[in-house]
Order: sequence, then C-alpha cells, then structure tokens
Amino acid sequence: MRTWTVGDVMTKAVVSVSEQTSYRDVVDLLVERRFSAVPVVDTGHRVIGVISETDLLRKIEYAGDEAPRIFERGRRRGERAKATARTATGLMSGPPVVALASTPIAAAARRMDVEKVKRLPVVDDLGRLVGIVSRGDLLKTYLRPDLDIQTDVETGVLRAFLVDDTASVTVTVTDGVVRLSGRVGRYSSAELVERLSRQVAGVVEVISGLTYDVDDREPVVTPVPFF
Repeated sequence: MRTWTVGDVMTKAVVSVSEQTSYRDVVDLLVERRFSAVPVVDTGHRVIGVISETDLLRKIEYAGDEAPRIFERGRRRGERAKATARTATGLMSGPPVVALASTPIAAAARRMDVEKVKRLPVVDDLGRLVGIVSRGDLLKTYLRPDLDIQTDVETGVLRAFLVDDTASVTVTVTDGVVRLSGRVGRYSSAELVERLSRQVAGVVEVISGLTYDVDDREPVVTPVPFF
C-alpha cells in the first residue's frame, strides 16, 4: 500500500533568505508574499534557521527598552537580542524544525503539532532546502477523487493483504467515506482490511459491514481463584 509523503504535497517553489538578509527586507518579503515565516539558508543552501513574524515583532516589543537585564534568564535574553538584530543571522530561531521529503504526512502532522509550527522546511539528506510544507498542504490528500481512493483500497489493501480465498469484499467511496461490505474467512482479516483502509490517503472514515466465518481472536482465559 502506497504511503503518501511530504514530497507528494509540498510546495517546491520555496522562497528563502540568506544569513545577511536585512530586517527590512525580511519584513518586506513576509508582507508582500503573505508569509508568516521564511527559512534561512547558508551558502550551501542548507537550512540553518527560520524567521517568523514573532521573531520580527521582538523589535516592537522591546522598542525603547534599552536598560540592561543582567539577571534575565536565557530565553528572555535571546528574545531581547532579536530586538536589536539587523540581519537574518540574529533574527532567526534555531535549530530549525524540518522534514525530509520521504516523511509520511501523518508524521509531519504530528511534528507540526508537537513543535507548535504551521509549516516545515523540507530538506534532502544533506540538509539542503528542497521545498516547504504547510498544514494546508497536508490537507490536500482529502481532495482526492473518490474513485482514486476506491482504487487504492481495492489494489493496495484487498489484493495486497487479503489472501483468504473465500473473501468477497465490495468497496464504495462517497465524499472520502469508505464503506466495506461482504464476507471474509476470519475476524483478523476483517479487522486488517478496516485498519489499513483508514490509512489510505484521503480517507475520511471507514464504515465496515464485513462479516466473517471464523472468529480467530485469542480466547479470554478467566483465572481460577485459589482458596
């Protein structure tokens, strides 16, 4: 069964800035392109950081506050330093949270959630920028035609994993909702088909009406009490 990856949905025409890009040029870029962040690359086109709107707003947050903060903790001190930065080197946050093009979209979604970011720079094995993927890009899979989803379930799930000769399964898809009907030989086969169908790109829900001839689940053993 084919697993959709970041490379399938990412934007390849990605915009980046260099380490020497000025504060004003970064602001102009974000406003003009309506971006909320931009990756920073070195001379080898490797991603070394990301500049977000939050990073740029430090200059407003600390405007006019030049008093030294000897006892400030590290994070606060770093935020204040960005307020005086003039180029991308001092403005960016790092290390950058990135993804490989081969990263499954489910893993990319989890990474975005854990790291609290809206997009991920996409890099190759050498860390060089090859694209960018946003939350909206990850949702593109749910725009797949129902017929394509049905074909993936039939070929990528049923034919690949269902080897029971007595199996007879019908697949229908409407608005991304997969309905399974028919009869298979074992409970484990019915459970496997339903579980793998949920993993097909673009599937919103799976409604299974599969029946089976043999319940091959492990029997529940009730311990005998000792007196």
